Amino acid sequence: MSPEHETADPTATEPAVSDPTVPEPAVSDPTVPEPVETADPAPSTPDSPGPVDGPTPEEDPGAYRNRRGATESAGPVPVADLRSAVEAILLVVDTPVAEMTLAQVLERPTDDVRAVLRELAEEYTAQARGMDLRQAAGGWRLYTRSEYAPYVERFVLDGQQARLTQAALETLSVVAYRQPVTRSRISAIRGVGVDGVIRTLVTRGLIEEAGAEHETGAHLYRTTTLFLEKLGLNSLDELPPLAPLLPEIEALDDVIGSP
Repeated sequence: MSPEHETADPTATEPAVSDPTVPEPAVSDPTVPEPVETADPAPSTPDSPGPVDGPTPEEDPGAYRNRRGATESAGPVPVADLRSAVEAILLVVDTPVAEMTLAQVLERPTDDVRAVLRELAEEYTAQARGMDLRQAAGGWRLYTRSEYAPYVERFVLDGQQARLTQAALETLSVVAYRQPVTRSRISAIRGVGVDGVIRTLVTRGLIEEAGAEHETGAHLYRTTTLFLEKLGLNSLDELPPLAPLLPEIEALDDVIGSP
């Protein structure tokens, strides 16, 4: 008896055949943790600076203020720094500064600035400081205390108070009234040599060279702006006339002009 042909069971499922062109899905390993997605860090901008090296304000307030001041524009001065800021400004002003001006610069209320100024003035007086903070001409300014004026004058005027000799005064007068004038003409008017006196007046800044005489090539001398300042004059036109003092000036002109 010949074996019968086996027939396929229509209810049986055939094994799946993998398609080599389709990648198989990856199977996650439960023992390996899946990566967690994180947001990208926001890019840094000039308005959001990173950490700054150095001490914090709590660790060293002074160093922090110095570092901050070098990188940021000045804003309202902190209350703790108001006294020091007012003192710093007072040290550089050469005219009295108004309370409102200080308040505007420091961006603090005028009442606060006024209170600080009065505290400083009282403190300087109580401690007998060499400087005195006073109100003058509608503002505040530091002055040297009057009891120390002799020492200040000695320091400021040391070497500047030496009086001009009679010879120097006479020479300076000739230059003032005859300028520009040569050294030889000054000598002729005074009747003596003036080389040393001329050097002294030039060193003091009262006269200066003003070119050379065309005929002889000799140096010409004239007075300086400092000369006018010392005499309180605006120009040489304000010099007093010589006629009442030297009535024989015309005779001198004849002598100087003669060969």
